[in-house]
Amino acid sequence: MISHKIFKIEFAGRELSVEVGKYAEQATASCLITYGGTSALVTVVQGDIREGIDFFPLVVDYDEKMYAAGKIKGSKWVKREGRPTDEAVLIGRLIDRSIRPLFNDKARRDVQVVSTILEYDGENDPAFVSLMGVSIALSISPIEWDGPVAGFFVGQINGEMVLNPTQTARDKSDFEIFVTTTPYGVDMIEARCKEVNNETIYNSIEFAVKHGKKLMNFIEDITKQIGQEKISSIPVLSEEEQEAIEFINKKVDEFFAGVDVYKVFVTDKVETEANIKKLVEDLNQVLKDDNEVSKELRSKGIALFNEKLDEKAREMILKENRRPDGRKMDEVREISCEVGIFERTHGTGLFKRGNTQVLSVVTLGAPGEEQMIDGMEVEGTKRYMHHYNFPGFSVGQISTNKSTSRREIGHGALAENALIPVIPSKEEFPYTIRVVSEVLSSNGSSSQASTCGSTLALMDAGVPIKRPVAGIAMGLITSEDKKDYVILTDIQGVEDHSGDMDFKVAGTEVGITAIQLDIKSNGISLEICRETLDRAKKARLEILEKMQKVIAEPRKELSPFAPKIITLTIDPEQIREVIGQGGKTINKIIEMFGVEIDIDQTGLVFVTSPNQENGDKAIEYIKGLLKKVEPGEIYEGIVTRIIPDQNGGEIGAIVEFLPGKDGMVHISEIKYDRINKISDILNIGDSVKVKVMEVDEERGRISLSIKALLPKPEGWEERPQRSFKSQGGNPRFQKTSGPRRKFHKKY
Repeated sequence: MISHKIFKIEFAGRELSVEVGKYAEQATASCLITYGGTSALVTVVQGDIREGIDFFPLVVDYDEKMYAAGKIKGSKWVKREGRPTDEAVLIGRLIDRSIRPLFNDKARRDVQVVSTILEYDGENDPAFVSLMGVSIALSISPIEWDGPVAGFFVGQINGEMVLNPTQTARDKSDFEIFVTTTPYGVDMIEARCKEVNNETIYNSIEFAVKHGKKLMNFIEDITKQIGQEKISSIPVLSEEEQEAIEFINKKVDEFFAGVDVYKVFVTDKVETEANIKKLVEDLNQVLKDDNEVSKELRSKGIALFNEKLDEKAREMILKENRRPDGRKMDEVREISCEVGIFERTHGTGLFKRGNTQVLSVVTLGAPGEEQMIDGMEVEGTKRYMHHYNFPGFSVGQISTNKSTSRREIGHGALAENALIPVIPSKEEFPYTIRVVSEVLSSNGSSSQASTCGSTLALMDAGVPIKRPVAGIAMGLITSEDKKDYVILTDIQGVEDHSGDMDFKVAGTEVGITAIQLDIKSNGISLEICRETLDRAKKARLEILEKMQKVIAEPRKELSPFAPKIITLTIDPEQIREVIGQGGKTINKIIEMFGVEIDIDQTGLVFVTSPNQENGDKAIEYIKGLLKKVEPGEIYEGIVTRIIPDQNGGEIGAIVEFLPGKDGMVHISEIKYDRINKISDILNIGDSVKVKVMEVDEERGRISLSIKALLPKPEGWEERPQRSFKSQGGNPRFQKTSGPRRKFHKKY
């Protein structure tokens, strides 16, 4: 058991503290790591060797706790943490992608890594804290691992590189790039950028490699002091098992010698897979015919055959300069694009590159349909969403419907990050935007095909994106000593499976918007990074050119099936007038016109309507509701009510002269001549012209007159008898000649 110790180092102006030997003593190894006000307990546990599997069983979990940020969240009834948020899944994937290449893929012991966030200060990113903790725990554990790794963010503010910026600083940065390095080179990259050029991105990677050495030296020093002796995770074969493997290997070699691999690998993936399937069936029959080969050995023989095919594909590329499908090293597969495929959807784009085909569909919604985000790290709303689906049929397999996989969340986030820099602001385009990419067929780089398809769909929907975005996946084949290498443009399935790198780069003609790098070796050089970025730019521009031949810019008009959003800016002090007591006013407008209304605290009102006409009516209603009415103004109004008095008579008529705003025409203000009943003159629904005589803002009453707009009879003179406020009505006008009229009742 490791004794209690604390190790500290300064990094990017803050203290990084590692405490071991105190927490989780039954784990294989553990540490509590703190950076600023963010802390994580990282544990690793190694199980026994598992028999009968052909993969390395690694599980990486990132567990964010709401109490770490001082929050009590959840529904009214359930307050426990539920399924991981997308942000938690993405950090878990980031850790997994950083550490997995440094394990021996022939290891067969279960390994589980868990990072539990115990404290979060809102500034120091738990992704960095977690990965550092994982790197330390694995390094000091008895688990075989070719680490350490060091991973952190790099940003750029005002042209200056910033090491491991805080969350506040990252919000001001031109990009945020997370780079993981090993003693052998660059291991993993995750980046989102605001159209940044290749040179700047390369400089940021170089900057990360330089500063990563300090952290790796720190971890190596800890390991020297308290590291445990490593235990092999590779099953030890008995002499009999070893002889059996050698026997089946010889059988497979004999069969493989008769295979013409140049006829196996062809341009079409389906045909290639059919060729491989036929060879596997032939090999299986050959092994079946040999009585010395058991069922278990046959299975091992088929696995060996597949490995030899992968090795041959690598050899063809590296030594013969020939790709499995016959393309040049920098050649992009054949591309086809379509838009406007369906009538009722708001925008569609179909992008096909080789055997990879993705359909992206855009849906536009009201501002109120934004996604609410309520996690440990992120809280607020999300206006633009990109979702990615990868069904089994896309690779010719049978699968059941299940919850979204970590891979689907990761690929969706990559395409989302690629497009965010070109999405218009809410002020420019107030819609909530959701894009769904359906992978219909896959043979490598479906995430980048999603980026391209989504760009097409957004332009088809009329979303005024700044520029089109395209993405490309770059591959790598290296010799065993790493002295020789070949970079591949637009990798397909077999090159991804057998290759050493999947370097995805998305961007516009101006610059890069997103990067995702995964490798299978223990690190790649800066030279390879630079060359890959340059080659990716060339391919990206080529793809953009082909996309723009199909649709050059966003459509000027939205789909007739898309909702219409009309905006209005009001004084924030008037918001309560639009909402009304208990929401009475706003609900009335929604019901009257069949619209949705969202009001920003700044006073920006969004009216979402199924058609332009209803939206315009709702806007006019709100304008009328908020208009400041002044005495002397003249309006056209509608009689909505006749007000009776207590004795069966009638006091006045209510006239709505603006949407949501009305006033009373007193019986004495209808005509110059005396009238007995208002209903003899006016009916509900009549259109009348009225003049505003007085506005009582305190009581919310407006006095109107019809008579004031009529020609005065000869001999009449205006004589106000009672004020509006004292009487609740208008000044009375009466004749100067003849008997004087008197008020019989006080209104």
